[in-house]
Amino acid sequence: MTREHLDRLLEQALLADDHSSLASRLYDVALDYSSGDVSRASILVLAAEEWRAAGQPARAMECFQRAVEDGGEAGFDPRAGIADTFFELDRPDEAREVIETIRAEGDVSTATAHTIAETLVAYGDLQGGLEWATQAALKCDENDPEQVALLRTRYRIRVDLGLPEDELDELVS
Repeated sequence: MTREHLDRLLEQALLADDHSSLASRLYDVALDYSSGDVSRASILVLAAEEWRAAGQPARAMECFQRAVEDGGEAGFDPRAGIADTFFELDRPDEAREVIETIRAEGDVSTATAHTIAETLVAYGDLQGGLEWATQAALKCDENDPEQVALLRTRYRIRVDLGLPEDELDELVS
């Protein structure tokens, strides 16, 4: 599958507002996939996100798990998606366990840390989200394409917490 083909599929689904059909199609593509511009794990993560948008978190969980098992490049650690889905399923203890496992393993990508920070904030843990965003921002390479979005998320969290600007906040343009 090429990136262009995938983009066309996503565009069609957005126009039709039909997340279930796209999720199902992406899942089927991933199961029969052998090689292309996009990894199988990336396709599974996209399918998972579409299942979540369609209100089917259990199916999303299956796709995230398959992406973990696949082991291919997915843009971020699919376990962050699993944690988010656990929160959605009102299973916060399991979500936090997954997040702590990711933290304990170390070497967390900026995209994964950003995903976890956003998840924690979405489920009411502003302080936890700030910790993840700050740690990632401090380790982030200035050429990382995720840096600006991460810094903006961090700044928004700090504003929500009523904290004054600091040196990292000044990097947000």
